Amino acid sequence: MPPTEDELPPVDPVARPLPGRAVLDQFWADLTFLHWRVDPDQTAALLPSGTRPDLFDGSAWVGLIPFRMRGAGFGRGHPLPYVGSFAETNVRLYAVDGAGRRGVVFASLESERLAFVLGARLALGLNYTWSRMRVDRRGDELTYTSRRRWPAPRGARSRVVVRVGTDTVVDDPLADFLTARWALHTRAWGATRYLPNTHSRWPLVRAQVLELEDDLLAVAGFPGLAAQPPDSVLFSRGVQTQFGLPLPRP
Repeated sequence: MPPTEDELPPVDPVARPLPGRAVLDQFWADLTFLHWRVDPDQTAALLPSGTRPDLFDGSAWVGLIPFRMRGAGFGRGHPLPYVGSFAETNVRLYAVDGAGRRGVVFASLESERLAFVLGARLALGLNYTWSRMRVDRRGDELTYTSRRRWPAPRGARSRVVVRVGTDTVVDDPLADFLTARWALHTRAWGATRYLPNTHSRWPLVRAQVLELEDDLLAVAGFPGLAAQPPDSVLFSRGVQTQFGLPLPRP
């Protein structure tokens, strides 16, 4: 049985080294983290078997995270030309397994590279979708747009406009909980898998939402959430990230 919130230590903002060799390498750039507090029952049914909602202050959290993927490739330092660089937007949840291992669970992942979408769905069971996407930056304002192509519902849209602030985030347990995630949980090859990752500590600042029109949260199972102001808005210029091989079940 996964441990309760009171039984878990705080999230460590500093990653541990991977337990084995890196199998995937990628740079995440210009990330905006939008998060909403929700009842744990709203996320529990969407998590892989053997996990439960990871809670902060008694609540589960739903994230909408648009960003740029750069230089994704296999191993270390072998980026895939064209296919490995694209815009992406995730709807993500947070889970903990029976061994107390925390991780992200992706409700959906929009990407503008069809080859990457098909490969990730097949190899890792991740709910990637193919979308028309764009990220524009003018000064301290970023605009992320997305429109789904495949699979259904085709035409699901997202438009997020934020202003990046200068207020650096330090010693913030909620920010650590929402961003310092050193693994993902996914259902693949007939079982729940745990894939560790590592990167440097997040450089985070506060940000302000200027516009938010989004269908992705509702499509993922959270109707009406995008109409509410986010409970947390953070921005990061990015980190170089490596993923390791799936670890055995506890």
